[in-house]
Amino acid sequence: MPDKKINLTEELNRSIRRQIITSILTLILLIIITTGFVLYGMGYRLNFTAKNTPILAHTGILNAQSSPTGAEVWVDGHPTTATNNTVNLTPGIYTITITKDGYIPWKKDVMIEDQVVSNVNARLFPQAPTLQSISSVGISDPVMDPSGTKLAFTIASQSAQKNDGIYVLNMTSQNFPVLPLQSSSIQIADESTGIPFSQAQLSWSPDGQQIIASVSATPTQPATVYLLQANQLNTTAQDITATLPSVEANWQTLENQQSKARLASLNPAVRQLLTHFNIISYSPDGTKILYQAKDNYTLPIIIKPRRIGNNLLYEQRSLQKNSIYVYDITEDVNTRVLDYSPVACDVTKKDCQVPLTWFPDSNHLVYVYDKKINIVEADGSNMTTIYAGPFVGNYAFPWPDGSKLVILTNLGNTSIQPTLYTIGLQ
Repeated sequence: MPDKKINLTEELNRSIRRQIITSILTLILLIIITTGFVLYGMGYRLNFTAKNTPILAHTGILNAQSSPTGAEVWVDGHPTTATNNTVNLTPGIYTITITKDGYIPWKKDVMIEDQVVSNVNARLFPQAPTLQSISSVGISDPVMDPSGTKLAFTIASQSAQKNDGIYVLNMTSQNFPVLPLQSSSIQIADESTGIPFSQAQLSWSPDGQQIIASVSATPTQPATVYLLQANQLNTTAQDITATLPSVEANWQTLENQQSKARLASLNPAVRQLLTHFNIISYSPDGTKILYQAKDNYTLPIIIKPRRIGNNLLYEQRSLQKNSIYVYDITEDVNTRVLDYSPVACDVTKKDCQVPLTWFPDSNHLVYVYDKKINIVEADGSNMTTIYAGPFVGNYAFPWPDGSKLVILTNLGNTSIQPTLYTIGLQ
């Protein structure tokens, strides 16, 4: 009996030890798993050194978005994920390429920082954009209004005088095509009174409500100047030839008031930077400034510390005189778009034409140069040729929603008058 009791006691002790060991191992395993989840959530990943030694490395997150969606993301030449997704990467500089069948590839160097989400948003443009006519008559000298939503132009159809004259296209309307007295275009001046408005040179008021039309019956005659309302047919055109300086002075006053109000909303330190800028234009959302550098100057850093997640690889704070830059007001980031002005003139003068205009998303610019229409990102990267076919002058106007560009072209047929075409961007 004593021996049996001893055996039972030993068996009980062994069972208790097994339970204790099992509980300890389970607890250790739970701690390891929980720690793994915590480290994973903090961005740690298991990587290997050049000698294939495993190490636990901290990472940052690349958040890749694209329009259109469903594109492939390549990291340093390796297919890694799809857009509208995230991927963990060890800190460093990576070349990110985003591709989609039928679209021009997008590429940019991106800095991945420890425990920081780095966002990239690729706007992809079609390799073979559609070209669609939106007018059926000859059009000349289109001029965009300050809001970027209305396009004024002249028509000389060589038919009825009432159809010739000046039209305004409302680009927020979905109606097509542009026909005299129809759809989304409004005729604001005809030639029924004998005034050759189809030969007029047009300019918009700062508020986009009025248009000045300068008309010369012959090239040698001085121009007669008319003031037109931009939203209606002007049955009686107002001759302001004698009072033109006064009208221009009023418009300049309005521009100065708008500029003063904008400047008043800026940080005083930013206003100081503007003394080195020849401002070309503000972005549609008002957060960026397109400008030509007045002089060689190094911009001081205003926002300290720098904001987390900004990709500063393309920043250029050392200004080179006459080069073209974009300054991001909200992020205090300055990038160079062009190494030099493509035209050696003062961009503040009206006769100086800079072939750069803002794209509606405020992240891209339309660049017309060397008989090509390009779209470039505001940091100067991804210069993409959208159209290299025949077109007239530097006329390339983005549609307000960014879905297309409007150009003036006869498609190389010199026997016909140019008309308006759209270049599809989606």
